[in-house]
Amino acid sequence: MGAEKKRPQDRWNEKAGLISKSYKLKRELTEEFAEACDSAGVSQAGQISKMMRAFIKEVQAQA
Repeated sequence: MGAEKKRPQDRWNEKAGLISKSYKLKRELTEEFAEACDSAGVSQAGQISKMMRAFIKEVQAQA
């Protein structure tokens, strides 16, 4: 058969270097996080990325 067709969004994500990750987290925690992000006017993905970068720096500083 022919090559699979990619959706435009999939092509854009690939070009931008974006991937989808899935984690299982407690509902209460995720709901509180969503509310906190809304209150702060930030995106959840942006805030998670910021916290991940801070944690990476912290761990690298300890090494």
